[in-house]
Amino acid sequence: MSKCNRRYASFLLFLLAASAFTSARAQNATGPLPDPDPEVERQSFIMADGFEVNLFAADPLIAKPIQMNFDPQGRLWIASSEVYPQIKPGQEANDKILVLEDADGDGVAESTKVFADGLLIPTGVEPGDGGVYVANSTELLHLTDTNGDGKADHTRVVLSGFGTEDTHHLLHTLRWGHDGNMYFNQSIYIHSHQETPHGVRRRNGGGVWRFRPETMDLDVFIRGLVNPWGHQVDAWGNSFVTDGAGGEGINYALPGAYFVTAVDAVRLLQGLNPGSPKYCGLDIASGRHLPDSWQGSLITNDFRGNRVCRFVVSDDGAGFASREQSELIKTNHVSFRPIDVLMGPDGAIYIADWYNPIIQHGEVDFRDPRRDHTRGRIWRVTAKGRPLVERPKLVGADVPALLEALKAPEEYTRRQAKRVIKERGAKEVVPALAAWVKALDSADPNFEQNRLEGLWTYQTLNVPEPALLKAALASKDARVRAAAARIAPFWDGRMPEDSVDLLANLPVDENPRVRLEAARSLARKPTEKASTLAFRALDRPMDGFLDY
Repeated sequence: MSKCNRRYASFLLFLLAASAFTSARAQNATGPLPDPDPEVERQSFIMADGFEVNLFAADPLIAKPIQMNFDPQGRLWIASSEVYPQIKPGQEANDKILVLEDADGDGVAESTKVFADGLLIPTGVEPGDGGVYVANSTELLHLTDTNGDGKADHTRVVLSGFGTEDTHHLLHTLRWGHDGNMYFNQSIYIHSHQETPHGVRRRNGGGVWRFRPETMDLDVFIRGLVNPWGHQVDAWGNSFVTDGAGGEGINYALPGAYFVTAVDAVRLLQGLNPGSPKYCGLDIASGRHLPDSWQGSLITNDFRGNRVCRFVVSDDGAGFASREQSELIKTNHVSFRPIDVLMGPDGAIYIADWYNPIIQHGEVDFRDPRRDHTRGRIWRVTAKGRPLVERPKLVGADVPALLEALKAPEEYTRRQAKRVIKERGAKEVVPALAAWVKALDSADPNFEQNRLEGLWTYQTLNVPEPALLKAALASKDARVRAAAARIAPFWDGRMPEDSVDLLANLPVDENPRVRLEAARSLARKPTEKASTLAFRALDRPMDGFLDY
């Protein structure tokens, strides 16, 4: 090795060592522990201009919130683990699923109920299909309350065989997508082998799964990343992922991509913010309560740096560029550990605070006495001087009202309306949905997005609508064409035309993201015709995303 190369290698080792030291210090607070009073913590927060924060819920009613999701009624479901990071010999496994409700709409939860207990480190929770899905160690469970007492009394194992090599890499980040699929993540040390009616599905290492519960279709959406504890989909169907142990900030998750650590990857897709800290949790700002300048911003958590961060993404060829903005919240309170973030039914931003001077467990002893096992907070951030959103009444609404909710500016409302529609069933919904799509006003500035929501609703119901798909593939809005291109192969065999024929002209579309989505969808069809069409994208200008 040359002297220059030896110096370079030594410098890299120095940087890695310095990074590890900084990481360990960030994850293992030194000095006296702060006063655990939630008000002391709140007073330490430095808020973004124009925003304020209040305590939505706190210990002793909740402890150690790992993941949270709202249901269509506006209740907040939380996976809570006091056992983490590892159960002690002889200790009872009694982790919980909690349900928080703010019935009077004053921004503070007045009730906290235990829906399920006796769990072992539940790392994901998502209401749906008449109950709640829970990631419980090696299994994906569906828990239901059959007698109406507010507590689960029936457990169904939906999938089993997820790896359990590391408790903070387990199955996690359960999210319903815009398309009726459930997405969930796993991390680098996990090796999963899922037996489904359609064959065994395997994922060695990190990645994001895509799952349709009613058909048991399961596939790998993206591969790689170190510890991807964050996934969200924007208003046009584009996925973004954060990595709790990576260093590239926001990751644009185009279908089928391989990221850092992906097993057997030939090429890797890079994140949008190289050199960024580790981030946990992710949501996308939307709705009338927030200022216009915040619409579409990505909100995530620098849990080591005690910050809630904001990124603005913009189009960059076939992909996106991402720029970090001033923090939503920052503090020197070392026990503030934000790990999940969601837009709520009132338009406010909700943040799950793990509250712990020590996080992770690779650098600090499992049994370190400073580990906090009993505290946890949910913070609620609102914009000063701006009216809150009236919480939508979705449960019990008739189908026409649910379809009108698909036009709401708030992503929460649109997504939850589709969940209620899904549970009503195709037989009840499809005739009204067809009439609703037909009645959309083409002069409406939101016509294209509303029509796309209708297309996604058909997909949520698992009912193909070829005419609407063809209209979307020919839309004047490139974002709609790109979204429709992603749907086409999933309806193969249930349409008069094959998806390859429907996508034939899109690889040379004027918009690079349409070309990218067309190539990815054609790649799902291992035929000579599909590959020939996909290679037509090379006849148009290329960029880094298309080249990948």
